[in-house]
Amino acid sequence: MPKPSVLILSLSPIAADARVLKQVALFASDFEVTTLGYGPHPPGAAEHIRLPDDVISWKWEPKLVILHAHPATYWNNPAMRWVRRNVPKGRFDVILANDVEGSGLAHMLRPRFGFHADLHEFSSRLNENDTGWNTHIRPLYEWMVRAHVRRAASVSTIGDHIAREYERQFSLRDVAVIPNATPYEPTLAPRGVQEPIALVHSGAARRERALEMHIDAAAAAGPSVRLDLYLTQDTTDYYRSLVARADATPNVRVLPPVPYADLVRTLNGYDMGLFSLPPITFNTEWVLPNKFFDFVQARLGQIIGPSPEMVSILREHDLGLVASDFSTEALTARIRELTPESVRAFKANAHAASRELSAESYTSAWRTAVDRILQRG
Repeated sequence: MPKPSVLILSLSPIAADARVLKQVALFASDFEVTTLGYGPHPPGAAEHIRLPDDVISWKWEPKLVILHAHPATYWNNPAMRWVRRNVPKGRFDVILANDVEGSGLAHMLRPRFGFHADLHEFSSRLNENDTGWNTHIRPLYEWMVRAHVRRAASVSTIGDHIAREYERQFSLRDVAVIPNATPYEPTLAPRGVQEPIALVHSGAARRERALEMHIDAAAAAGPSVRLDLYLTQDTTDYYRSLVARADATPNVRVLPPVPYADLVRTLNGYDMGLFSLPPITFNTEWVLPNKFFDFVQARLGQIIGPSPEMVSILREHDLGLVASDFSTEALTARIRELTPESVRAFKANAHAASRELSAESYTSAWRTAVDRILQRG
């Protein structure tokens, strides 16, 4: 009996997209998996439909955007036009569409039984701190949800509060929560606490993340700690400013990024993960990032800012400390509270929670959604 066919559609470089790669791995054994997105053929997919690099998915026609001509704006996008012309309709049993941009394509491609929409963030409020984006692009994304995502058989997103907001604002039903959790690392265990205590941060060098605050907090905490930052997006002026700041700080280093496949094992060589993100938008207020789960699988304790989604899980499992606010001073105060005994306990608690907080504990919801679509069909 032939396997059911599933198209995993994402307007991203799928081979480097951790969330989408989890989807591919989940369906690879029991489904005929085709991927549609940018970049090289991702591991696990039987077939990959590659969007040309010069077919840009984020490029919207300015005149149409200003006129709020949403259908014309969407379907005149270069990526939407390319898919419409090059991918046959009705070929797949089910489509797993990533983000609101992919949902319109999923509906247009007419899967035999339906499609599931996985919304990575609250799309219509991504750049709400930018007046121009808020005025012109936000209405387009709100239209995409109403016109396309509502046609999905089921919907998921990355956090509980974001799920409830999609339900409240757009009347989506029963939005499932699938955090950006990290695959379980069964062979890792906590290492002994170092002297000085070894702090680490990993992620993109983006200005809105205020990474200079992390550097300044470690510097103010003094020689009892050291901080290493593994940063991607390392060609910007902001990245260079962070390197200069770290170079002037005896206990801080900026190191080259490591491949994601090696990241958790690299982090395992540290004691505490560090991450405090100022809530400048709805999405940054309700952030629950993959690095939070990377730190758990690396068996590290954590010091975080008071972001509610992270705080809830951290306190449930006693994984570390929460700064009183998003200032450098508040982060410094928590770093100064660390002792070898408290760090050892946080690392042990991360080890105890590592299976429960792994990707495998959450991603089965995608399989459940696709199975239900097939059963209804």
